[in-house]
Amino acid sequence: MALLRKKKKLYEGKAKVLFEGPEPGTIIQYFKDDATAFNNKKKDIINGKGVLNNRISESIMTHLNRAGIPTHFIKRINMREQLVKKVDIVPIEVIVRNVAAGGICTRLGLTEGDPLPRTLIEFCYKSDELDDPLISDDHIYCFGWVEPYELDEIKIYALRINDILTGLFAAANLQLVDFKIEFGRLQHEDHSEIVLADEISPDSCRLWDLDTKQKLDKDVFRRDLGNLTEAYIDVARRLGIRIDSNKLHEQHEEQE
Repeated sequence: MALLRKKKKLYEGKAKVLFEGPEPGTIIQYFKDDATAFNNKKKDIINGKGVLNNRISESIMTHLNRAGIPTHFIKRINMREQLVKKVDIVPIEVIVRNVAAGGICTRLGLTEGDPLPRTLIEFCYKSDELDDPLISDDHIYCFGWVEPYELDEIKIYALRINDILTGLFAAANLQLVDFKIEFGRLQHEDHSEIVLADEISPDSCRLWDLDTKQKLDKDVFRRDLGNLTEAYIDVARRLGIRIDSNKLHEQHEEQE
């Protein structure tokens, strides 16, 4: 078991732990094996999930960086850690939907799998205690969570990310049904910049096989549809990520 150098824990969420980075303005993002659903009401430990999400998110963030989308991602450090830029997270979850699935079907009586008339962007207030309630632009403006021009940027980035990822996944014979992303403010000397933060992985995307509609995302865990690790391995391999199954269970001791 490899040991991490001693460092200060800054935050622990449901799927990741954030540690102080080696340089000012950096953070180490550690991917856990914890699987949660329904706002932490369903929980389990899925061996290797953190390794797979780290590798998949690295691949996608690198692809988005090259396409001109500003992100917090710097590099992958090891099987479970990434070095990222320190940002002030905007307390809004951005959901981009191409096909009816999940909560929107329950709310609006839609049939799962039906294409939406156009790509839909929804916002939720980032609060586990409140079950991430759905909010509108007016809520965002009223409570000052972001400035109007920042929300415009977030919407533009969200649609651009959707276009890029739809093509990326289609080339891997995967349909991008919907996904959740978060943004943060990267502070510069004289201004702040909105950048993509957190992760993009099968934890935060709904991915279906284009031909069979087999689910290859966290719905496998939510709905007890099979082996989550195998589903994520399938996604990784389709994206051209070489996975050494012997390293999936590699752990790194977390020290504060």
